[in-house]
Amino acid sequence: MKYVVRKIITLIITLVFVSGFTFFAFNVVPGDPALVMLGTNASPQKLENLREELGLNQSLVKRYISWSGNFVKGDMGKSIRFSQPVKNLIVSRIPVTFSLALMSLLLIVAISIPLGVYSAKKEGTFIDVIISTTSQISRSIPSFFMGIILILVFGIILQLFSPGKYVDYNQDIVGFFLYLICPSLAIAIPNIATLVKFLRAGVLNEMSKDYVRTAYSKGNKENSVLYNHILKNAIITVITLMGMIISEILAGSLIIEQLFGLPGIGSLLIMSVSTRDFPLIQALVLYIAFIVIFINFLVDILYQIIDPRIRVR
Repeated sequence: MKYVVRKIITLIITLVFVSGFTFFAFNVVPGDPALVMLGTNASPQKLENLREELGLNQSLVKRYISWSGNFVKGDMGKSIRFSQPVKNLIVSRIPVTFSLALMSLLLIVAISIPLGVYSAKKEGTFIDVIISTTSQISRSIPSFFMGIILILVFGIILQLFSPGKYVDYNQDIVGFFLYLICPSLAIAIPNIATLVKFLRAGVLNEMSKDYVRTAYSKGNKENSVLYNHILKNAIITVITLMGMIISEILAGSLIIEQLFGLPGIGSLLIMSVSTRDFPLIQALVLYIAFIVIFINFLVDILYQIIDPRIRVR
């Protein structure tokens, strides 16, 4: 319990540090939010009035205290470009990013774990060579290039979907998930290849240990030993990697969302940076920081659940 409390305190302190750094960094960057909102043809008086309204004439410290106080209350400010509450913009984009993340993770887990164990089981055989070679090739292909290949094959040649024609989940939930298949594959394939390699190495490392021989001596079948005994210990080696993958996807797959025209967190971040929408950028950076820290927190807890020896140490 003390460990969990310490982790939560660390999480809060980190978020405070990130929020402060982000706020001060973006507020010293050249650029006038008032000018962005009103345009270059706005009169000096209108610009000054808007700066006063936005609190831009106050010191950075006062603005940060005001912003952080409102943020804690759930008020993330107002977007400069969209003239909407930042909170509403982020909430409207989260379902797309989370749906993409969920589908990608299901593919990664459903394919990489059986394939990694099977590759270790068939070590040195032709099947193992094929799996290892395919994994090596897949790992060397970036997600964005994989996405281009999938668009070319399934979108243009086979015409199974219309590239760039995003289907809103509010209008057609089935069409929405069908459209997510290709971007999910673009994210999943390189990550599957990486996890297969690490899991295979972990399983092979565990196979030579005494508890495995003991399990076989008790009459357990090979698959039972692999999945009930070896996998539980071998998977610890890939949990950290899995946590990194989950953090990356939930934080918004910037290039993939742009490539497939998905209105998710990643595309919103790119848009906010290009338009110097500081309130939106600050909130999105804090959201990404929270996701990364929270996933790492869950990974640490998962370590202790899977291997009680970690808790003892």
